[in-house]
Amino acid sequence: MRSIAAAAPLDRKGMRRSRSIHYGWLNIGVQCAFISALVACSAVPLQPSAGPMVSTVVVARRGWHTDVCVRSEDAGQLASSLATEFNGARYLCFGFGERQYVVMRTQNPLTALRALFPSRAAVLMTVLRDAPAEAFGVSNVAALEVTRAGLSGLEAFLQRSIQNDASGGPMRLGEGPYPGSEFFAATGTYDAFYTCNSWTADALRSAGLPVDGAVLLAGDLMHRVRRLADHQQLAAALRAGRSP
Repeated sequence: MRSIAAAAPLDRKGMRRSRSIHYGWLNIGVQCAFISALVACSAVPLQPSAGPMVSTVVVARRGWHTDVCVRSEDAGQLASSLATEFNGARYLCFGFGERQYVVMRTQNPLTALRALFPSRAAVLMTVLRDAPAEAFGVSNVAALEVTRAGLSGLEAFLQRSIQNDASGGPMRLGEGPYPGSEFFAATGTYDAFYTCNSWTADALRSAGLPVDGAVLLAGDLMHRVRRLADHQQLAAALRAGRSP
């Protein structure tokens, strides 16, 4: 069994990273914010899911980048197909990025410029032994309640996002930047109009969560997620017949 991240993941030199974890994903949000504002970022239509809330998903911010995290017991077949080599997994976190930049570690002005145009993408899975708040810091995470149908929608989205190899299994690209992480080939493409935060927003929409409009930056997405979390807490308080 491979080791997984207990709290703050370690980098390849074994040095513990800071609470706001930056792992080298392409930070082009500022450069393309004006362009992105002209288009809608969503590739997934919102279909609110009905039914009682049964669990939570967590959105984690890593600098300019965001991940969506799901409990391993809620990941269903996804966990068994992707995290078989990891023992004691509690959460699976997924993020999206430009493949050459993040997997090949080719990080220079030329690759940054190329990433503004449609290019192959990768999905980074990070396996956590502890809660995301322990790994990324309380101020960098927000939890949202989801229904059973929402969990199924999110699982289906994640499975569609990962490319299969010739044998029908997930196409693995190699180990990620620290213990407990691994890269997979993504089915979609990365460009100035569809970045890591656009993908995270689509993951939430697939879970039936109302994240509307174009998502520009990680801070923009986290603001919407926290506002939605507040609304969920207020609705739960009203249903329980108590003041929030």
